[in-house]
Amino acid sequence: MARTKRKINPIQPAPAPELPNQRVYQTGGYIRLSVEDSGRTDIDTIETQKTLVREFIETQPDLQFCSLFCDNGRTGTNFDRPAFEALMDAVRAGKIDCIVVKDLSRFGRNYLETGNYLERIFPYLGVRFIAINDNFDTLTAERSSDGYIVPLKNIMNAVYSKDISRKICSALSVKQKNGEFIGSWAPYGYKKCADDYHRLEPDAETAPVVRQIFQMRCAGAGYQMIVRSLIREGIPSPSQYHYLKGDTKAERCATAKWHVPMVQKILQNEMYLGHMVQGRRRSVFGETRGERVVPADEWIVVRNTHEALIDEQTFQTVQQMAEQCRAAHKKCVGQYEYLGTIPNLFLGLLFCADCKRPMMRRKETFRGTRLHYTYVCRSHIEDPDSCPTGGFRETDLKAVVWTAIQHEIALTEDLAALAQQYDDSSDAARRKQAEDREITAAIRAQQRASMLYDSLYQNYVDKLMTEQEYTEMKRKYRADMERAKARLAELEQRKQDRRSQTTQNIWLTTYSRFRDETELTEEMTHALLERVEIGAGRQISVTLRYQDEYRALVEFLNAEGQVRPE
Repeated sequence: MARTKRKINPIQPAPAPELPNQRVYQTGGYIRLSVEDSGRTDIDTIETQKTLVREFIETQPDLQFCSLFCDNGRTGTNFDRPAFEALMDAVRAGKIDCIVVKDLSRFGRNYLETGNYLERIFPYLGVRFIAINDNFDTLTAERSSDGYIVPLKNIMNAVYSKDISRKICSALSVKQKNGEFIGSWAPYGYKKCADDYHRLEPDAETAPVVRQIFQMRCAGAGYQMIVRSLIREGIPSPSQYHYLKGDTKAERCATAKWHVPMVQKILQNEMYLGHMVQGRRRSVFGETRGERVVPADEWIVVRNTHEALIDEQTFQTVQQMAEQCRAAHKKCVGQYEYLGTIPNLFLGLLFCADCKRPMMRRKETFRGTRLHYTYVCRSHIEDPDSCPTGGFRETDLKAVVWTAIQHEIALTEDLAALAQQYDDSSDAARRKQAEDREITAAIRAQQRASMLYDSLYQNYVDKLMTEQEYTEMKRKYRADMERAKARLAELEQRKQDRRSQTTQNIWLTTYSRFRDETELTEEMTHALLERVEIGAGRQISVTLRYQDEYRALVEFLNAEGQVRPE
């Protein structure tokens, strides 16, 4: 007699609303729009998506609305989105077991990643997924051995995303070649025309500042002198100006100050000659590659598109001065190579205690026979009145840091002996055995709950249990898995914390490595130093790494009756 093939994945009909034991899903709506929504009502907006998703959830008897997750201005070509990550955190926490979107394209346009969520991740997490306009519901959707019948739709979404990106880039390129401005912010000194945002006109507030910068440079003022003059006059920097005008809400722009690269960028910009210069950087919206810098000969330049702020002669004079500075610098480079170089031991570790900016290392020579370095505060150089911290010799800094590290290393000798004495004790052995037993029991509990959870679906397909029993047991075993997982994580963390009370303490092992060193090295500074600050009056603050681990070790040894070393 022929054996009939058992149907493993039957199509489940939609449950009738009248069933008294019908499961109710805790539902979260997900909303996404690629271009940030400004509140327009004539096109697909965040609000229209919210209304559609919210009304759909509220009309379904088996859906209980929990919350909405919204990614405004986020691409669908990847899943690196804040609101989506928050949604998945809620799913993993068991707060949400159903997700509703307007359509599949709002969920994602990358067909590989979208398919992975629908075919693997959501089923594993026990999550129901609904795309309203696509009439797609994983609870009732047709599913073959190859998965749901939606890959073609996802491929089309991905193709559409790349196609529209190419069209947008092409349209923007045409605008650039026509001399139309397409940037978000007009160059400093200009503003967008009120009747046409693709045209520029002088800004009455900042155009005089640009002219002043060029005039000062032509008069022989150095970049640093120009920066100091602008700061003393209280003129807002370009970023600060946009913040004050309300163009940006980024707090970092509120306190942004003038600096040398900013002035150099203004002095090199041909836009001030009345020419539209665009295309310095290039990116493709539909691709994951970032921006790339475009060579100058590939820039899109359209001449005489707006009113010039600087005449040609002034601009060329400034460029010639810049070229002379570059030539002089190039001539100086390598002038004292015979003196060699000294590695920067404090790279990325040294900061000004007053303004919190990184300190700059400056190379100096004495009559061409001796080489030394000095650390200086950038803010003090730009404007001495803004920050009182001056310079500090590197040799003096090394001496201070070396003394602090040697004192810390000396502590490791006594503490290492005390920690080893405890590790060899019977109390330590008993504690370790008890921890290992608890971890083994937690692993077994997690494996058992996982095995029972995985067997539920096949039992349901074989009609060994009702839908209500399947739902209740699935919820129970999932809770058992989460409890076992949490318990195991707690025990592992406890075991990790215990290491800080033994000879495996990271403070002890790290500082002990450098016990035989005779001088400060680059490896030592980056392994042992967290941060070094230099303040006014040559005050130095050295923050060493792993101080919490050091205190934990000392407190534990004291609690165990050990004697703390002096």
